[in-house]
Amino acid sequence: MNAEMQIRKGRKFDQVVDGARTVFLREGYEGASVDEIARDAGVSKATLYSYFPDKQHLFLAVLESECAQQAEVEFLMDAGELSVEDTLHVICKTLMTFILSRFGQDMFRVCVAEAQRFPELGRAFYDSGPRKWGRKIAQYLDSPRARAVLEIEDSALAADQLAQLCRTDLMLKVLFGIEQDPPEAEIDRIATEAVKTFLARYRRA
Repeated sequence: MNAEMQIRKGRKFDQVVDGARTVFLREGYEGASVDEIARDAGVSKATLYSYFPDKQHLFLAVLESECAQQAEVEFLMDAGELSVEDTLHVICKTLMTFILSRFGQDMFRVCVAEAQRFPELGRAFYDSGPRKWGRKIAQYLDSPRARAVLEIEDSALAADQLAQLCRTDLMLKVLFGIEQDPPEAEIDRIATEAVKTFLARYRRA
């Protein structure tokens, strides 16, 4: 996959991505055909190809559109209006909300199922989601505001630890279909406890 290729956006770009999202989650990557995606999106194949050169780039666009909610967290990080503890709570809660969402779970299943045959899709999912999140969290942990409160030598490791604290047994329950649509109060409770544990390790004395 040529990740550097520029994708042209136009009037029906979002329409194509929405149609692709539906088909990929329904059929998986290999089972999804360009014909079916165009049909679900309500566009011609010519229109689809005017935006995306191949199915791989379209799949990546779906991933990136869903991970765009990180922008809210990036804004909060840059705004500097929240305390470090509150910012960490927002990061954890937003991360958990995406991980536990039906789309997040469905996309995770698709990427895991296809990763052996199409390792570039697993890489795309990792780069667009976990890796990008890790970098953004590490950047925040390296900021003067965070460093005034936290004592961290390895911000990348600390960022990963914070994210892992959010992946509790609840994630497995949702992944295996034991629990669906966990209540926001439970997500908030787990995020709060994750921040408490993180601060117990890294807060300056």
